[in-house]
Amino acid sequence: MPLAALPRRDEQARARLAETGEIARPIVHAGERALPVSGELGELIPALRRGSVIAVEGEPGAGATSIALRLAAAATAAGEWAAAVELHGSIGGLAAAEAGVVLERFAVARRVPPTRWAAVVAALLDGIGLVLAEVPPYARVGDARRLAARARERGVVLVGVGGWPAEAALRVWAEGSEWRGLGCGTGLLAARDLGVRVEGHGVPAHGVVPVARAG
Repeated sequence: MPLAALPRRDEQARARLAETGEIARPIVHAGERALPVSGELGELIPALRRGSVIAVEGEPGAGATSIALRLAAAATAAGEWAAAVELHGSIGGLAAAEAGVVLERFAVARRVPPTRWAAVVAALLDGIGLVLAEVPPYARVGDARRLAARARERGVVLVGVGGWPAEAALRVWAEGSEWRGLGCGTGLLAARDLGVRVEGHGVPAHGVVPVARAG
């Protein structure tokens, strides 16, 4: 390929690329700084503030991933992209769809090694409206704080699932679940109720609240 046809990589070219990126960046007005959360969970968390970190925690099987997917659904319902960074193949398309996620605007980075976790999450924060990230064991506080700062700069909602080690605007606790449906005569489990507790500045104190989920 002739040298004249090669893409320019000098400082002037980089500056023009950055300028084009700023022009193409969607404008978010003050009234659009939050993503509304629907359903029962919306009674606890009416909206997700852009640029904030939401920590979702709970014992294995308590429903933390289901709650996090409902938060991701708030982004896709608003016409934005959401992405999940998972560690063990635990996030599937069926569960996401049942939580209300629009699958056409949902991407999953599967089985990300813990050593690459922070880099993958950081890359997604550059172009996604909401990033759901399963947190690996022994995640470093410094990495979490840098990711929180990046989310704040980009105006992205970062949802850390399981042991988020740094500060968070909200902490959502999954406190177990109860299945429903066996008494309907069909012998099938129709749904389950997830116990949810939310803590954070400006959030009223709530007890355990049932959140229905299709089974």
